[in-house]
Amino acid sequence: MAMESILSDLSVSMTEFKKNPNEALRESGGQAVAVLSHNKPAFYIVPPDRYEAMLEAIDDLHLVRVVKERLKQKGRAIEVSLDELLGGITAKNQHKPTDTGASVGKEVW
Repeated sequence: MAMESILSDLSVSMTEFKKNPNEALRESGGQAVAVLSHNKPAFYIVPPDRYEAMLEAIDDLHLVRVVKERLKQKGRAIEVSLDELLGGITAKNQHKPTDTGASVGKEVW
């Protein structure tokens, strides 16, 4: 017998979910919900803020890998000062400001 893990505290059958998906979301209280088909998870519904947090965590894990890899190559690093970096900026190599539009999330301009 193959057993499946359900990776949420809440679950709903596919049949019930199809009848009224908004009710399942409302009753979840912001928690992830496993939607079950034949008593096995078919998919999970996740509130937007939790989904965003999951993507950020995945991105952080990727950055950790990048940092660890770069630390292995620390001997190849070239030390420079901020003054040296800023000294290389000229009117010729500066780009013009770019308008990215109004804020759509938590960013601050």
